[in-house]
Amino acid sequence: MDEISDSIDAPRRPLRGRLELAVVAVAALIAAVSARDYAGGWNDGSRLATVESLVDRHALSIDESLFVRSPATAAAPNPYAPGDELLRTRGTKDKLFIAGHYYSDKSPLPAFGLAGCYQLLKWSTGLTVREHPRLFCYLMTLLSSGVAYVVSIWAIWRLAWRKGLPWLHGLLLAASLALATLALPYVRHVNNHILLLATLALLILVLDRLASDARCASKFVSATAGLLSGLGYTLDLGVGPVLLLCTAALIAYRTRSIVAVGCFGLAALPCLAAHHAVNYATGGTVGPANSVAEYLAWPGSPFSTANMTGGWAHGTAGHFVLYSAALLLGKHGFLNYNLPLLLAAVGLVVLLRRRMPERPEVVFAAALAGGAWLLYAALSNNYAGPCCSVRWFVPLLAPGYYVLVLLLRQRPALARDLAWLSLFGAVLCAWLWWRGPWDGRVPLVLWPLDAAAVLGWSMSARRARPQNPTLRTCSNLPSNA
Repeated sequence: MDEISDSIDAPRRPLRGRLELAVVAVAALIAAVSARDYAGGWNDGSRLATVESLVDRHALSIDESLFVRSPATAAAPNPYAPGDELLRTRGTKDKLFIAGHYYSDKSPLPAFGLAGCYQLLKWSTGLTVREHPRLFCYLMTLLSSGVAYVVSIWAIWRLAWRKGLPWLHGLLLAASLALATLALPYVRHVNNHILLLATLALLILVLDRLASDARCASKFVSATAGLLSGLGYTLDLGVGPVLLLCTAALIAYRTRSIVAVGCFGLAALPCLAAHHAVNYATGGTVGPANSVAEYLAWPGSPFSTANMTGGWAHGTAGHFVLYSAALLLGKHGFLNYNLPLLLAAVGLVVLLRRRMPERPEVVFAAALAGGAWLLYAALSNNYAGPCCSVRWFVPLLAPGYYVLVLLLRQRPALARDLAWLSLFGAVLCAWLWWRGPWDGRVPLVLWPLDAAAVLGWSMSARRARPQNPTLRTCSNLPSNA
């Protein structure tokens, strides 16, 4: 089967190479233009403060960071948005007070990777945060969010090509993710959410190999999946546990091998151990340090048990249900800000009802997205704070676009629906891109664009229904044809 697939794919390889290079180049250009040369708010200011402290003071505490305590003189370098004197003088408030010192309230391990990049730049160019904060912010954004943005788009393009989609459909999917989703505004500043998006996109690309042949290099695939899952766990402790459970279950089902599951666990273990070791050394707790109310009780703290994330946050079951629905379809609703995912939500039901080689992977995508949504719905009540839509769910674009890839293979005519939703999504996300990811205001164009997109989509839904019976048998084609 592999020889037959290779012979079929051979004529397409030169075209694939050229298109792949073009996709990566355009994505890299967007990332380079989008990255800002300052911290946009508390969130990225807190992360960058840890990077600065690790390299310049060899400590996790951020008390003396420029992002926490900027010099009082107006001529001092400003690491935050130009003209925002309040943020410059007061610094980030996304911090914990533990044993007399301030620490970032973000997951600590990703900062070590950026600290390594900063250390290399410091050795090679002499760059320091104190002297060149704006260049530091730009390079850290480009090396984290920018790279993650490019990787995410490339992974979806590569997945579409592997599934045998026409090259135009592959470009449509890549452009849709790049321009019509929250990936676009979140590329502008340092954040863990777009890093996790790239991690999940790569993980799905790896796991999809098991759908073709679970016995082919199962140990290597399982180990790679374990490494990516462990990394994902360190990026977000809300999505992370759900990710580990869902991936382990899929590998166990696909391989039916204790050895493969063991490879998965061993590969994930270093990241998990490192995260909890640093977390315990800092906060003396196994769970997230920012879920300890005592650490948030510092003078001027905007956080309390009323709005902190990490425990049951609802007075009644009815409030939980309403909040859960609002996370998806409210004024901050994730689907409202990522219009192409409306098609994925409908397509998920279609795919789950069909017998197809990737059905376990579709279940995995649904379980991952649903589990993360319900977990955050239960343990929060603040819509992720001041940010564009719900920042926690940005990584869920990866399973959503995996569903779209499979849906277009099943029903190619739905490419028109995806293009229509992506068109309106691109207009919305251009507005969001201009304002940046930490602007929590609801855009004036949100509801008109949503209404126009859904109305047009519903009018074209009948035309998208397959009339040719052969479209209903696409699932019988080889997945790597």
